[in-house]
Amino acid sequence: MVTMTARNPDAVEHSASPFVGAVMVDRRNGKVGVVMGHVGTYVQLRPPRGGREWDVPPEEVRPPTTAEELSAKVAVANRRWGR
Repeated sequence: MVTMTARNPDAVEHSASPFVGAVMVDRRNGKVGVVMGHVGTYVQLRPPRGGREWDVPPEEVRPPTTAEELSAKVAVANRRWGR
């Protein structure tokens, strides 16, 4: 049996840093980004459709809501298909 719980986007993550490739949200501006790496104490995010990376303090990133994650994945798929 699988039990699912609703994701709380404001919950504090207990991991030290999100893993590379994870979709995260910058709490400061609400922008969704893919974790590209870690530089010093910062997490580097890049827009899902590509573009310039930006640095975010680890305490300012949160997991995306289901809708935010789906939107990011659709943006990546659309880029692949040239839309």
